[in-house]
Amino acid sequence: MELLQVENLTFTYPKQTTPALQDVSFTIADGEFVVLCGASGCGKSTLLKLLKREIAPHGEKQGNIRFSGVAQSELDERTGAGTIGFVAQNPDGQIVTDKVWHELAFGLENLGVPAPVIRRRVGEMASYFGIQGWYHQATDALSGGQKQMLNLAGVMTMQPKLLLLDEPTSQLDPIAADHFIDTLQKLNREFGLTILLVEHRLEEVFPIADRIMVLEAGKLICNGTPGAVAAQLRDHPMSRCLPSAARIWAGLSVDCPCPLTMREGKDFLHTHFSHRKGAAVPVHQPILEQPVIEAEGIWFRYEKKSPDVLRDLHLTVCRGEVFSLLGGNGAGKTTTLNILAALDRPYAGKLKIQGKPIGDYSKNSLYRRNLTMLPQNPQALFLKQTVHEDMEEIRKSIPDFNGQVERTIQFFAEKYAISHLLEKHPYDLSGGELQKCALVKLLLTKPSILLLDEPTKGMDAVSKAQFAKQIAELQAEGVTIVMVTHDVEFAAQVSTRCALFFDGEIVSAGTPNEFFSDHHFYTTAASRISRGLFDNAILCDEVITLCDEK
Repeated sequence: MELLQVENLTFTYPKQTTPALQDVSFTIADGEFVVLCGASGCGKSTLLKLLKREIAPHGEKQGNIRFSGVAQSELDERTGAGTIGFVAQNPDGQIVTDKVWHELAFGLENLGVPAPVIRRRVGEMASYFGIQGWYHQATDALSGGQKQMLNLAGVMTMQPKLLLLDEPTSQLDPIAADHFIDTLQKLNREFGLTILLVEHRLEEVFPIADRIMVLEAGKLICNGTPGAVAAQLRDHPMSRCLPSAARIWAGLSVDCPCPLTMREGKDFLHTHFSHRKGAAVPVHQPILEQPVIEAEGIWFRYEKKSPDVLRDLHLTVCRGEVFSLLGGNGAGKTTTLNILAALDRPYAGKLKIQGKPIGDYSKNSLYRRNLTMLPQNPQALFLKQTVHEDMEEIRKSIPDFNGQVERTIQFFAEKYAISHLLEKHPYDLSGGELQKCALVKLLLTKPSILLLDEPTKGMDAVSKAQFAKQIAELQAEGVTIVMVTHDVEFAAQVSTRCALFFDGEIVSAGTPNEFFSDHHFYTTAASRISRGLFDNAILCDEVITLCDEK
C-alpha cells in the first residue's frame, strides 16, 4: 500500500530563477525504509520539508503530494501535525522546553491529548528509548546524542505513520550515530514505521535501506535497491558517497556483485586479493616545525561547583599541522577550541599562541591575521541579508584591506566554488553550503591559525574531496589547522596527527595511519574491512592501491 505519493513536484525559492526541485516523482510504500542522498544543495532538505506542510519553505510549488491517498492541502491539521514526524539536523534547533519530561509531552499537550494518555505514552517512550536515567534533567545539560534521541522519542510519542529525518547523525560521534541508526532500523523492522532518511554518512544506512533515492541538481536520477543504485553510480562522481565496501569494489576491475556491508567487503577482499596478504601502507612521521599552540596543564569548568570539563590538558600543535581531535559528544573537544580561541578562560594552566601567553594579547590583536574559529553552528557568523553583504563587512573590518574588498571576495568565492551563493540569504542555504560560505568568510581575514568545529557537517563526499584539497593548499601556505570532528574518514584523509579526547584530556595521538590502525571503534570503514589482510590501510584509495600492486 502506498503511503506517500509525489507527482511532478517542482519548487522554486523566492527571487530565484533556477528551481530547487525539478519534476520529482516517487512513491513510498507503507513500512519502507528509504534513504535520500545527493550533493549539498541538490534539494534534499527542501524536498523533505515540503513533505511536512507545517514546515514547508515559502516559494512557488507545482505538482502533487498525497499522504494515505489524501492530497496534502486537504489533510486536517491534527493529521498533518501528528502522523508525519520530522527530526531535524541540529538537535538544539528542535528542543523547545527546559526539561526532558516536558519535551516528551510537549507535542501531545499541543494536540490536546488527555493527561492520562500523555503520561502513558511518555512513560512508554522514555522506557523504550532508555531515557529514564535522565528523565528529569534539563535539556541543555544533555549531550548531542542524548538530545537527538530525545527529539526522536518526542516525535514517536505522537505515533507517526511516516518519519522524516534530515541528516540526524551529522553532529553525533560514531558510536552515538551507530546507536541512533540501530534504533531507526528497529523502529522500522519491528514496528513497521515508514522512514524517509536524508543522510550523507551512508556507511551504516545504505545496506539496511529497502530503497535508495539520489538527487542531483534538483532531479531524481536514481531510485532503486541499494545494490542496483551502487552499480548505477559506479562511474558517477556520486560513487564517492557509497559505503567503503562499494567504493573499493568500484575502484577495482572485478566482475562480481557489489558488496555493501563491511562483512561483504572483507569477504570480497579475501576472495579476490588474499594473495596480497601482508602488503602494507608505509607510515611516515611528519616533520614538525616550531609550536604555534602550547597548552600546559589546562583545567576548566563552566561553573564554580560544576565538574571539570578539561583536566590537566596538554596540547602542542606546530606550524602547518592539521591536528584533528576526535571523541564522544560531551568529551570536551569544543570546550578546548573555545579555550584556544580565548572565548573561555581556564582557571589553571598555561596557554601560548605563536609563542606569546594568551593574556598578553591586547584587545582584538589575537584575531588580526592570526587566529580565527569556525563554530559548530555556522549561522552564528551571518547577520546580513545576503552572503555577499556579510563578506563585505568582514573584509572591511581588516585595517590593511587596501580597498580590494570586491576583488578579494570574488577571488575566494571562485576558489571555493561559492560564487552562485553570494546573493542568497544565508538561512536559505543547505547545511553544506552554509559551512563552505562560513569558512570563506573566515579565510577573508587571512588567519595563520584556523580552528574548525565540525567543518564537514552537512557536506557530501564530493564537497569533502574539494575541501580536502583546499586544506592541503592552506597547509602548504603555512596555515595551522586544529579540527574537532566526528568524521573519521575525513580526519584520516587530511590530518597530520589525530588525537582521541576522553574525560577532559587527550589519551592517544599519532599519525592517521598509526592512530586509526590501532583503534577498534574510532577508525575508518576501510581499516575494518582490510584488517588481517593489509597493514596500516585506512583509506579506500590505499586499499585499492594495495590490491592493484603487482
